[in-house]
Amino acid sequence: MTPYDSVAPLYAEMFSNVLDTRPLERGMLAAFAELTDGPVADLGCGPGHLTAHLRSLGLDVFGLDLSPAMIALAREAHPDLRFEQGSMTALDLENGSLGGILAFYSTIHMAPAEVPAVLAEFSRVLAPGGHLLLGFYAGDGPEPQEFDHKVTPAYRWSPSRLMDLLRQAGFAEVGRLVREPVEGERFLQAQLLVRKD
Repeated sequence: MTPYDSVAPLYAEMFSNVLDTRPLERGMLAAFAELTDGPVADLGCGPGHLTAHLRSLGLDVFGLDLSPAMIALAREAHPDLRFEQGSMTALDLENGSLGGILAFYSTIHMAPAEVPAVLAEFSRVLAPGGHLLLGFYAGDGPEPQEFDHKVTPAYRWSPSRLMDLLRQAGFAEVGRLVREPVEGERFLQAQLLVRKD
């Protein structure tokens, strides 16, 4: 059982329509979709709302999440899409088999020491020229900052520090977004769009 299993229904209710009020996120997802060619994995897909959004943008996409409860909700809400339980730390995918990866606020719970290995795993399964869109909470320090997340501890990252790790994993920056928090949010929100060299 994962920490998200106990809050899965509440999480789905709170976030399934969140893109309706997030134009900047919709813009980054649209850019990601336009740049991406080939199968896409939504890693840490939760209840599948972003997986479904990417499908509506024309992508061949599937979702993966560690939480069985989240996967059950995703399958119920989007029976026409493929969802699998699994870990992004050891993806059951061939080398270079993906054209894109969406990891939207799904790496935030990893200890900073674990993040380079996860980014290397993302690089392994992406084809050359494939794109990764990474969403996270932005911090202002040079090092990741732990904070009390409502589900389980999480980390905020300086976009520049995280981009340094992405470069070490073989990615080049395409663009970034950092926006102010809106009602109900505590921190700066950030996205990094990168391409595998």
